[in-house]
Amino acid sequence: MAGIERLTITLPSEMASVVKGAVEGGDYASTSEVVREALRDWKMKRALQLQELTALKADIDKGLADLAEGRVRDFDSGRIIERGKKLSASRSRSA
Repeated sequence: MAGIERLTITLPSEMASVVKGAVEGGDYASTSEVVREALRDWKMKRALQLQELTALKADIDKGLADLAEGRVRDFDSGRIIERGKKLSASRSRSA
C-alpha cells in the first residue's frame, strides 16, 4: 500500500458541513474517507475530460487537414440540423 501523508485542507463552511454530515450519517467512517472518495471521483472525471479533449483536438486537426487539402463542402445548415437529429435519435434509442 502507498504511504500515507497528512494534509490540512480548508473548506468553505457549506462544504465542511456536507463532509461532516456524510460521516455523521454513517455513509463514511471519517472525513478523510469522504475526501479520498471525492478525489478518486475527480481523478476519473479529469481523465475522461482529458480523453475528450484529446479526441476533440484530433477532430480539429483532421478538419484543418481536410481544409488544407480542399476536402470541403459548402455550408448547409439544413444538412447539419438533419444529421444532428439523426444522431440524437440514434443515441436516445440506444440509451
